[in-house]
Amino acid sequence: MLFLFIGAVSTFLVFSFIHYAAKKKKPFKRALISMLLGLAVLICVDLLSGLTGVYVPVTKLTLLVSAAGGVPGAALLVLLSVL
Repeated sequence: MLFLFIGAVSTFLVFSFIHYAAKKKKPFKRALISMLLGLAVLICVDLLSGLTGVYVPVTKLTLLVSAAGGVPGAALLVLLSVL
């Protein structure tokens, strides 16, 4: 659990710094939204797995990848589970 917390906090700080360096408004809010969208996509894929036949297990690693990568990270997990 500590691994997941440290990974989430460090990812949030890295995203915040990237948004700050790009001179975007509200870098903390943008970083949080990016991480939450990735997690939301992972949860949607999990909920729709019965209809689509694509199953991505929700583990600590997949949560970290989808939070760190945002929507592209979740899409990568889906792509890897299909192959």
